[in-house]
Amino acid sequence: MKQKDGFIGERSIVLPQMIIDMEKADPLVSSLYITDIGYYPHARGHYRERKVPIAQHVLIYCVDGAGWYSMGNSQLQRIGANQFVILPAGKPHAYHSDTDNPWTIYWVHFTGTQSDLYARGAMQPQDVKPGIYSRINHRNDIFEEIYNTLSETFSRDSLRYVSSMLHYYLASMRYLNTYRMAGNRIDDGDVVAAAVHYMNENMERRLTLKEIAKYTGYSSGHFSAMFKHKTGNSPLAYYNRLKIEQACRMLVNTKMRINQICHKVGFDDNYYFSRMFTRIVGISPRRYREEHSIKNEEHGIMDV
Repeated sequence: MKQKDGFIGERSIVLPQMIIDMEKADPLVSSLYITDIGYYPHARGHYRERKVPIAQHVLIYCVDGAGWYSMGNSQLQRIGANQFVILPAGKPHAYHSDTDNPWTIYWVHFTGTQSDLYARGAMQPQDVKPGIYSRINHRNDIFEEIYNTLSETFSRDSLRYVSSMLHYYLASMRYLNTYRMAGNRIDDGDVVAAAVHYMNENMERRLTLKEIAKYTGYSSGHFSAMFKHKTGNSPLAYYNRLKIEQACRMLVNTKMRINQICHKVGFDDNYYFSRMFTRIVGISPRRYREEHSIKNEEHGIMDV
């Protein structure tokens, strides 16, 4: 199998060796630091084999689709949606996206004097499935904060901030229950609030009405009637509006290209995303970004 070159909507950063040397020499950053980081949506044909081991641990966090991996001569193991695995440093490995159901993954190569504490015991797929107390969307925001910081500058302060955020990001997976219990709570009896939370936790997927209703424990018809009575919208219409609202925030607050934002909110087709956006917002994504960027400049709004 051959590694495919590039995936629509992908993003990645490979830190220069000079910066990695800076990280290794810094008394704070050296405990845990990144060498490579990226996001591959619906990465059909993605394949990587390293017969010569690398010095970094490799986190693969699958949010949609599925893939396969192996360590040394071990058998292939499957990793599916809402699971992660950490391939340990110093061991040959291989991994690839599923042919029929290609994965969407966040991935990080990391090392440092304390990195083994996070990698240990995570060679088998670990579940991070959506639930009433899950914080998947928040975790993905942490990733974006790390990525955006590295895309702007490699200053000492930025590298120290990224190292601190990486502790938080990995801890959100390795200490999953503690991370979940520290977040805001939802009333267990509020079915609609739980359903909306579930939609937000699956922003990068394409949930069906049946899947959402099944999560709440009601039939599709009963759930739809209950949801529309409380919100005024059908569940899927509400779900699409949440996606477009998220896209609006990304258009204004990030430098991601429109085809990258499209995948981040669960649309495979950039043209379909643009049509959906225009129907809900009234203008195209490109026009929305232009107009809101101008407004921000006129009012002196800057990132701080």
